[in-house]
This record gives sequence, C-alpha cells and structure tokens, in this order.
Amino acid sequence: MNRMYVCSCFGITEAQVKKHADAGACTPRQIASACKAGTDCGGCVRRIQALLGRGDCARRELLDQRQEPAAVSALGDVRLPEAA
Repeated sequence: MNRMYVCSCFGITEAQVKKHADAGACTPRQIASACKAGTDCGGCVRRIQALLGRGDCARRELLDQRQEPAAVSALGDVRLPEAA
C-alpha cells in the first residue's frame, strides 16, 4: 500500500486528511484541530489547502448562504440588512 504523506511531522497521510474533510473539516485550521497536521513546521499547509480545494462542504455552503454583514455608518450606528 502506497501512503502519500501530507504532514511528515505527525505522519498524516492524504487519506487521513480526506477522511477528516469528509467528516466536516473544511479548512486547514479544522484539519489541524482534528489531527495536528500543519501545526508544527507549517510546510504542509498548502498541500492541505490543495486537498481541501473548493469541493462540497456543508459548513462552507452555510457560510456562503449567510446574509450580508451589518454595515456601520460613519457615526458608529449599526445598520442591519433589510429582510427580504
């Protein structure tokens, strides 16, 4: 069996990163929380980003569907977006 290591500091493979992504980890930070990959030297973070890509992710879809953030006027008043 040929294992492709993503994080040599912690011995994390592509398959392990993909497993965590399938379980809902959508960002390198979430992958790091799940398995420590990317938390030592950081050399694997770009590879993790590439593996995560822009594929399907329930959390990412929820973030994309959120409403516009509240606007703050020059006077410091918060103006919420109007409801549709």
